[in-house]
Amino acid sequence: MTDIANILRADTPSGSSQVILFIPSKDREGKEVDQESWVDEGLSVVGRLFRGGTAFPPGKGVWRNDAQGGQLLFETTVMILSFVEPNDLTDFALLQLKAFLLRLGREANQGEVGVVIDGIYYGFTQFEEG
Repeated sequence: MTDIANILRADTPSGSSQVILFIPSKDREGKEVDQESWVDEGLSVVGRLFRGGTAFPPGKGVWRNDAQGGQLLFETTVMILSFVEPNDLTDFALLQLKAFLLRLGREANQGEVGVVIDGIYYGFTQFEEG
């Protein structure tokens, strides 16, 4: 098997874990949110905690609002992707990430917010700290 790291000899640390955030364009009632501001804040969070991240252009998404009888809410969603050293996924970093997500959920009036870490989705529907 080829040793990719040895062949490439990249001069920056590698990140084998992936952290993905989703930044909505609408709130749970379909009203626009300040997505650009939330994207900038999300990038700042992953930049401080994990050395960097990339926000991908909006993609079309849908969320089923079970509190509204299963009504579908279509929106554009920005994904923020960060490649992370596993050692950087500390309790402190994860709690800081959670605090950002809970604030996003509260202040942007979301039904759910979440993060994907190493292919597993962690969702929040209750936005109080704790």
